[in-house]
Amino acid sequence: MRKMIIVLMLAVISVAAAACSSGPKADLVLRNGAIYTMEREQPWAGAIAISGNKIIAVLDRDEQAEKFIGPQTRTIDLDGAFVVPGFIDAHTHFNSAGEMVNGVNLLTVADDKGLRTELSRVVPIVGAGEWITGGLWGAYEQWALGAATSGDKMQQRWEPDRSAIDDLTPDNPCILSSFDGKLFLANTAALQAAGLDKARLPGMKLDSKGAPTGLVHEGSPALKLLRQSVKPKSEQRLLNESRAGLRKLAESGIVEIHDITSQAQTDRFIQLEKNGELTCRIWMRPDLSRSAELKEKGFAMGAHPVSRQPDSLLRYGALKGYIDGIMGTHGALFFQPYDDQPENSGHYRTHTSDDPKLLTPNMKKMEDLIRTGVNAGFVTNVHAIGDKGVALMLDTYEKLMQETGKTLEGFRVIHAQVIRPEDFPRFQKLHVIAEVNPYHISDDMRWMEERIGHERCKGAYAFQSLLENGAMLSFGSDWPGTSAAEYHMHPKYLIHAAVNRTTLGGEPRGGWFPEQKISVEEALKAYTINNAIAAFEGNLRGSLKTGKLADITVLDQNLLKIDPADILKTNVVMTIVDGKIVFQKSSGN
Repeated sequence: MRKMIIVLMLAVISVAAAACSSGPKADLVLRNGAIYTMEREQPWAGAIAISGNKIIAVLDRDEQAEKFIGPQTRTIDLDGAFVVPGFIDAHTHFNSAGEMVNGVNLLTVADDKGLRTELSRVVPIVGAGEWITGGLWGAYEQWALGAATSGDKMQQRWEPDRSAIDDLTPDNPCILSSFDGKLFLANTAALQAAGLDKARLPGMKLDSKGAPTGLVHEGSPALKLLRQSVKPKSEQRLLNESRAGLRKLAESGIVEIHDITSQAQTDRFIQLEKNGELTCRIWMRPDLSRSAELKEKGFAMGAHPVSRQPDSLLRYGALKGYIDGIMGTHGALFFQPYDDQPENSGHYRTHTSDDPKLLTPNMKKMEDLIRTGVNAGFVTNVHAIGDKGVALMLDTYEKLMQETGKTLEGFRVIHAQVIRPEDFPRFQKLHVIAEVNPYHISDDMRWMEERIGHERCKGAYAFQSLLENGAMLSFGSDWPGTSAAEYHMHPKYLIHAAVNRTTLGGEPRGGWFPEQKISVEEALKAYTINNAIAAFEGNLRGSLKTGKLADITVLDQNLLKIDPADILKTNVVMTIVDGKIVFQKSSGN
């Protein structure tokens, strides 16, 4: 009898154990982490269970993960690593970024050694026969020369010679440009392709023996001939540039970009997705001028560019417009002139960037473009940098709100770089998002006060003032940058700039206008859930919650506990997009 009771008890225990182990099993379980969920009800967790592309459990304690582990479950011990919702970059120019990763980047180059080093890197990547163009040499040298003067005489800027690169590029014609577009360097292969190797045309610089050095001035007949000789990149090269850009994003913990996307790049995204190579979500922002075309073709915001159906991986987002230029070229629009150019207050830019006919101070053009976009089912995100540019955009949005009787969720002022005190509250009033680029602080502070003075700089990158006035911040990198500077897209650079407000070298001590510093918590929010909300998908992504898509970034430092001075030491350990690990740092890295 006793033996029977024991048998029955064992059977009951077995059934109970089976019951406990029943239920959904995860494909992937992350354990033993410091998981910051971005959810108020459960801000911290110890483990996450993922099935397919969704989170099926966010668990307070590590041991709770056991019931989600089955024979096929992959389990990763995070060893206390810091876990956040996947970073969403709200502003990229991906086509240019991939080109910079695989192509020649000379922004920091100002001598023959640097030029040779960069060409040695690029030539094997692009392959024989491909033209190498761009480069933008001397951007950072120019700032150094501007500060290093002897009396009234500025030091001579570096001018390269084709002899420095000919041996490296016999099979790759090169036309490399200076950052300001004043000078171009053609190697011998390029001169031969254009029939200029023995020519002596105006605008060509000659050496002491009367031979071309390869340097050609802007606007010259020689440059026109060189440009006419350039062969377009092969489609394989263009795809490889996109692949390189995607790798950089994955290595940086970025799970989605809000990209300024051309039709050609859209086609490449489609091809990469078809190949199973799209390792980042893409929210494409076509130019505002394309709204009628997109409507006619049956596209709407959130629609896949092929199926025209709602999609969470590759889809159309807002329309991108412009109202002014940039401060780097004195083009941002201000109410008062630039301090260093008293005759110039910037210029309007209510158009696609390559259509000068639409350069006009008549805001009706902008209003009409936005209305057309709204009628096509798209919200608008508009570039505005100077204080007048920002104010005019807010005026335009306010007029739209009055016409429609609706607040403007999802509409953005892109950059919102310099804001007047009276304009800070208007973002919250209109529900307009301030899409800002924190890393610009670390780069632009070197010259902003020279351009617009100390007083106006109080409203520059004024993130704390925006938050205090109820605005939503959306973080973007503006990767890869401009002709004057490279913009880092790794989140540590953006978070550092927003929290510390210093250069990468830690200057000035205490930060530039330190009253505008924001907390790490606010920076993370602007980089995750806010950007999901800004894309109308906050219910799907942006925080770590049961039922949401599994987009996750793992870091080697707990940003909420370390000294803010150490933010730049942070590395990405793992990136998960749609439930798949797209990057994992190896022990040897």
